[in-house]
Amino acid sequence: MQIESIWASNPTTARGQPTHLSSNPMGTKIAYASNKSIFLRDIDTPADSIQYTGHTANTTVARFAPSGYYVASGDASGVVRVWDCVGEELITKGEFPIINGRINDIAWDSESKRIISVGDGKERYGHCMTWDTGNSIGEISGHSNVVNTVSIKPTRPYRAATGGDDNSIVFYHGPPFKFNTAQRGQHTNFVQGLAFSPDGNHLVSVASDWKVFLWDGKTGEPVSEIKDSEKGHKGGVYGVSWNADAKRFATASADRTVKIWDLEAQKVLKSWSFGDTGSVLDQQTGVVWPNRSDGLLISISNSGDLNYLDERADTPVKVVAGHQKSITGLGVEPSGKTIWTGSYEGRVCSWDLASGTAEVPESQSHTNQVTNFAASEGRMYSIAMDDTLRTIDTNVKDFTGSIIGTDGQPRGVTYADDKSAVFVVTLAEIAVFRDGNKVTSTPIKDYTPTSVAYSSSTNILAVGAENNSIYTYQLSKSDDSIPASPSSILKSSRASISTLSFAPNSALLAAGDSSGKIVLYDASTGEVKTTRWAFHTGRIKSISWNKAGTHIASGSLDTNVIIYSAENYAKNVKALGAHKEGCNGVEWVNDSTIVSAGADGCVKVWEVVAP
Repeated sequence: MQIESIWASNPTTARGQPTHLSSNPMGTKIAYASNKSIFLRDIDTPADSIQYTGHTANTTVARFAPSGYYVASGDASGVVRVWDCVGEELITKGEFPIINGRINDIAWDSESKRIISVGDGKERYGHCMTWDTGNSIGEISGHSNVVNTVSIKPTRPYRAATGGDDNSIVFYHGPPFKFNTAQRGQHTNFVQGLAFSPDGNHLVSVASDWKVFLWDGKTGEPVSEIKDSEKGHKGGVYGVSWNADAKRFATASADRTVKIWDLEAQKVLKSWSFGDTGSVLDQQTGVVWPNRSDGLLISISNSGDLNYLDERADTPVKVVAGHQKSITGLGVEPSGKTIWTGSYEGRVCSWDLASGTAEVPESQSHTNQVTNFAASEGRMYSIAMDDTLRTIDTNVKDFTGSIIGTDGQPRGVTYADDKSAVFVVTLAEIAVFRDGNKVTSTPIKDYTPTSVAYSSSTNILAVGAENNSIYTYQLSKSDDSIPASPSSILKSSRASISTLSFAPNSALLAAGDSSGKIVLYDASTGEVKTTRWAFHTGRIKSISWNKAGTHIASGSLDTNVIIYSAENYAKNVKALGAHKEGCNGVEWVNDSTIVSAGADGCVKVWEVVAP
């Protein structure tokens, strides 16, 4: 089993904080931090990504070295890692504890030999070092509060500048980098971004006070405030990036705009505005201007969306959507062409399998963690911890109908093809929905449900429970009623049931539990077919059968995805470490392809050679 593609999670953003983006020297990839991973994403083909998982804390920033061979990345624990971004192994070259707090920004010198890292430390706010040994080559001093941004002059003589929450900009001469001057008074609020021009002649600073300042790149003296009374920013400015010609630069702001400025005229040349509702999610928290012939800019919205901007167009030429948080629900349309995912904060995305690009429904999504999906022809059904069942019209890729409230928190959902009905199991009841209406329900009194599955061939509804048991209900073919009592109880002696899945056109029921074991039952007779599938070491989060009913795929909190043969129980294929922090969903697309999603916020497509 090998990976075909990684549909990366989008950058992690936070209101009031800059999101630093970086591009490689060739202008083909961008680097950013997301959850506990660093992603290198192809600009022209966003579905092609590289994921670095070496950090153990939430990542905060990633910067390409000017050579293009290495990336330096930082995390919330104050650790900076330098790693090879060219080889497939992504070998870590060094791990350096820098400060006792969050790393906010990193800068390389033009020789790709020296790194300055800054952030929120207790004893110091930053450190200068050589990239390979971590030897000190100076110190970051002169600040009295958190340092948010750093930039190193790309030409000799080398200079460095830092800006922070003390509203000041500090200049350093080096190497070794030593304090030279501290500029205070120009900015009246937190300094959020700094960037030396490619020729080294100028430095631009941006801050939460809405201001953009120009500085002499060699002396560190202030030159002027760059302002455009009509077209200037009307909100805090969080990002700045230069064009390779050193004559123009771009800024990103909380006023929901990205602007291109002319250095000589000190006026706005071009402006893009995002959203028309004033939503916080449309605030622009970062921007990068890759070194490309087409002049493409990429900005990041507070929602995590990456906006591709062309100077010749008034609106983004492309918006790369996705998830920022852990993906907690995964579903595949019967056609296998579109994948649906839902995340921890309630965001829902539809992914085109061919292109690997995502769309976000226009209408209101869930307001809390999406738990699961159930698929039918032309419809997807989603449940979430906001105690609702929602219907998605897959033809228009949007929610349809009214929001359907459930009696209690929903724990599982499944679609019954033969009944054209949706079964939802909540903490209080088993309910049947049709055309957006509840048609019948049965209270649950003797157990706490965790999951549900339905077999159309046997008309059996199975409900997993926290008491290590599976309750099966023999449904009537003539009506929608659910028996008040289960027809049988399948016992598991190991742990609570976490997920269930029936084989297509069969009574075979695969049951995963919280300890990592999968038991295969014949639900019609209660016979245990095998208990040998105990290769996971954490809670089973998802089980999926292929259409032939010969193999199952499972995903677990132990980060692994495993394929089992239902014809030869001893055979299996493993993908270890498939998703950092755990795999929450796995589904078959066809006999040779599965998709998985997890806590790392990304979707992975796998080519499967069945065991």
